[in-house]
Amino acid sequence: MVSKFFFAFTPRFDGYVFMWIMLFFGIAAVAIIIERTLFLWVRSNVNANLFMSEIRKLVSAGDFKKAVALCKSAGQKALPQVVLAALIEAERKEIVDFRAVQNAVDEAALEIIPRLGKRTGYLAQLGNLSTLTGLTGTVYGLIISFEAAGATGGGAETLAAGISTAMFCTLMGLVVALPSILGYTIINAKANDMVDEIDEHSVKLIHLLTGNR
Repeated sequence: MVSKFFFAFTPRFDGYVFMWIMLFFGIAAVAIIIERTLFLWVRSNVNANLFMSEIRKLVSAGDFKKAVALCKSAGQKALPQVVLAALIEAERKEIVDFRAVQNAVDEAALEIIPRLGKRTGYLAQLGNLSTLTGLTGTVYGLIISFEAAGATGGGAETLAAGISTAMFCTLMGLVVALPSILGYTIINAKANDMVDEIDEHSVKLIHLLTGNR
């Protein structure tokens, strides 16, 4: 079965063009899944509850410098960047202006949140394109089979080749589409969770800052 699958990518296989197109979609999907996984789970993710617990303690104690340092130590992680913008704005003034802090948070969030969902939508599109390309290859294989069956003295070999083309194109389309759509679902859910955390904790922080000084 494995050898037949690899044979489907050779020019001797009628639907090899469709197979290569779907392979390209699959490689692109895997690359996006790996890049987004590293970005969301490694580079941008933080234990929000633990991090904000430490921030709240420092802000309540009036130690804004340590709170800012804690945010900076987190590097490029999403939530700490938004919190950092709020803390920097609050640290500048003796009386913290609610609107000024809110604007600082909104500005940081508008810069950071789009990065969380970047390229994720391509996974769903690649899954759909792979399915449609596989379907096109399936129809092409069936046409070959019907032509062989309808021809005078049509050979069983040509008929079998057409059916094989149809089935392998269907299989390849599903092999690429299933992980692409699954990857999209998981990655999109993670991005949405991180956005919700930013929204929730930034609002709580603003209330804490404006009531603390």
